[in-house]
Amino acid sequence: MKRKKKSGVRSDSIVVRAAPRDRKRALVQFGGRTVEAAIGRSGISILKREGDGATPHGTMKLIGGYLRRDRVLLPPSALPMKAIRRGMLWCDAPSHACYNRPVNAPFAASHESMMRDDGLYDVCLVMDWNISSRRRQAGSAIFFHLIRPGYEPTQGCIAVSLPTMRRMIRHMRPGMVVKVV
Repeated sequence: MKRKKKSGVRSDSIVVRAAPRDRKRALVQFGGRTVEAAIGRSGISILKREGDGATPHGTMKLIGGYLRRDRVLLPPSALPMKAIRRGMLWCDAPSHACYNRPVNAPFAASHESMMRDDGLYDVCLVMDWNISSRRRQAGSAIFFHLIRPGYEPTQGCIAVSLPTMRRMIRHMRPGMVVKVV
């Protein structure tokens, strides 16, 4: 019986668990490694609602991502990555038809800018939370992105350091599962 030769780190999923003593932090397991991450200021929630600051408990597939090519160079990845440009926004207005979708400026309804000065979205991966089957008020813009200094909590996303993101993105592909437990 032949054994398959291991060629690098491979994993079928990314597992995110709340850190033992701080509900605003998490441990991310991927490819045999465990790294620290920041999660929502309200921790992990089974009943995710728009604006609650919680990271949704559940299984989400990676869809693709956005990249500030003027700031960050990433290794090759199977994930489709779009360059972030001025005027790229993400609608977070539950009553709008474009809720939890990318939109372009000018856009009057509530939104987030994808081109941020703080660098959080310099690498911003989109997970299928409330996207393929949208429900009003169920949460929007749940991304896997870069971390703030000091592991400050997010608004509900999962955030890791740039070196961690560079290691992970090599092995990410569309449909890869992110399990928040």
